[in-house]
Amino acid sequence: MNTTHGDCDAVKDTVKPSPEQRNSNRKTVKTIYKALRDGDTKKLSNQIGTELEWWYHGPHHCQYMMEMLTGKSTLKAFKFQPRRMKAIGDCVIVEGLEEKGEYWVHLWRFKEGIVVQIREYFNTLITLVVRDYEGGGGREARLWRSTSQARVHGSLPDLVLAEILSI
Repeated sequence: MNTTHGDCDAVKDTVKPSPEQRNSNRKTVKTIYKALRDGDTKKLSNQIGTELEWWYHGPHHCQYMMEMLTGKSTLKAFKFQPRRMKAIGDCVIVEGLEEKGEYWVHLWRFKEGIVVQIREYFNTLITLVVRDYEGGGGREARLWRSTSQARVHGSLPDLVLAEILSI
């Protein structure tokens, strides 16, 4: 099943970020996963804004990240093991497969070096695209797609996140 989500603010106006911005955001996300792995709540809270916006798509019982960030669950209750990471504009997309076979994608959005939004997708394949309809061309560019390894994980829904902007 393919679904299009038309308000992906995460890539709006940020398709051509500076290398410094991409590297800084990627480093912050690596720090977050290390803090999760080590149970370092102080380091974790230093990286995340106080007004964090959280979006979730997946089975109700798999809301591990929010449980960890709110203290409902121990930081070691679920082991997030990033396998692939890509910085796009003010976002970093991370894909992983937990040792029990749970496939996940996190989209971290930054503002001034602090995480202000996380989109968490569990057992859902993700494709991130931008579309340009200027001049009637209707061009589309794929910025990111779940790996083929995740696609053989079983029957998973495929969600397309799209934004209309000038390419």
